[in-house]
Amino acid sequence: MKRLTYSIILIIAVILVIALALIARDDPTLPTDDENATLDKITISEVTHSVFYAPQYVAINLGFFEEEGLEIELINGGGADNVMTAVLSNQVDIGFAGPEAAIYVYNEGNSDYAEVFAQLTKKDGSMLVSRDALPDFEWSDLIGKHVLPGRTGGVPYMTFEYVLKANNINPQSDLNLDTSISFDAMTSAFVAGTGDFVTVFEPTASSLELNNQGYIVAAVGAYTDDIPYTAYFAKKSYIEENSDIIEKFTRAIYKGQQWVNEHTAKEIAEVVLPSFPDSDVTLLESSIENYKSIDVWNTNPYMTKESFEKLQEVMLEAGELETLAPFETIVNNSFAEDLE
Repeated sequence: MKRLTYSIILIIAVILVIALALIARDDPTLPTDDENATLDKITISEVTHSVFYAPQYVAINLGFFEEEGLEIELINGGGADNVMTAVLSNQVDIGFAGPEAAIYVYNEGNSDYAEVFAQLTKKDGSMLVSRDALPDFEWSDLIGKHVLPGRTGGVPYMTFEYVLKANNINPQSDLNLDTSISFDAMTSAFVAGTGDFVTVFEPTASSLELNNQGYIVAAVGAYTDDIPYTAYFAKKSYIEENSDIIEKFTRAIYKGQQWVNEHTAKEIAEVVLPSFPDSDVTLLESSIENYKSIDVWNTNPYMTKESFEKLQEVMLEAGELETLAPFETIVNNSFAEDLE
């Protein structure tokens, strides 16, 4: 009889333990294994903060980085030169800017140079904004005008110069390309009255138009071939020592690129809105539609040799490059090549 009683008690105890475990599993107030997991924190310096980089913000806001075990700290570098300086001095883990920065560093002979491992955009993201309405804009309208085009040696400036030459405009003699104003100060300078035209990214361009401070007359990227306009890079030593983190990071970016490719401008705007708290969905939707219309985003992080060589052609044409950098050395596609 006692043996039977003990058996019944044991069965009841087992049932209670299982029940309590199930309750705990479903209790939202208790931490889960995922919540207890430690995320690898990495710091990224981005060249500027723009909806031009929508796939990145989608990856952040939809938790794609967290799914890969990464926590992202994003810093606005305010220019490609500042971004690369932060990378080389170990102030940040990953830089996000034009790949030309990596080419410059390699050609300077730095042994621990920056390797590009993931490409985000494939077209120029600059919008040419005029102080006056020009519904029938022609590139010849820039002749004799004062233009704020960005920093000499940066991809925005070089691409703009390349488009001017393609339209038979001499950048040195036919207009005033004012490079005296830093990249992050161009918009405020234009609003204050400096220049007849300025090149800016979205949503700044649409915001200027909304506030009657300027008029978008052209998307520079619509007049260029595909080039690796913006990409992620890190020091060669960092990539070698943290290949697992770079792999996870690249996979999260790929998820963001795929999501953007498969959704509408409005859906993307709703997701990236938390990254632009001073904006609104309508403005962001308009900005994103401007970019979708000229196909600015890669659908995967892989950089082609052809596009890299096109970038160097643009740099040579601008007089900013004397020696070609080897694609196989600068670009590390090993983390992107197996994602498709």
